[in-house]
Amino acid sequence: MSERLPTHLAIGALLRRVNDSGGLAVIRARGEAQGGAVLILIAEGRAMRALERMRGLDDRDTLVPAGPAATEPMAMEDYWQNRHRRDPDLWVVELDVPHAERFVAETIL
Repeated sequence: MSERLPTHLAIGALLRRVNDSGGLAVIRARGEAQGGAVLILIAEGRAMRALERMRGLDDRDTLVPAGPAATEPMAMEDYWQNRHRRDPDLWVVELDVPHAERFVAETIL
């Protein structure tokens, strides 16, 4: 079984990397510090899309699309708030930076 960095440390590193590169990264909802699930909201112009960190059968983390396809911000807002109500351990982080998926993959996978 592979060791996973505690979620709060991985999220902190992601925020620092994105903000240091001139992008914007904010925590929309805090989850469980050690092992909470992670939902990443990526701003793409006037639309948003979401990725979720999931543990695969091979015991490795991967990013999978989540929620509605690239859509208006209000639809994504409803989606993540509903998810967080059902799973209070969920971390929700919004990124507005070019190549956001690369930052996520390099930092929290």
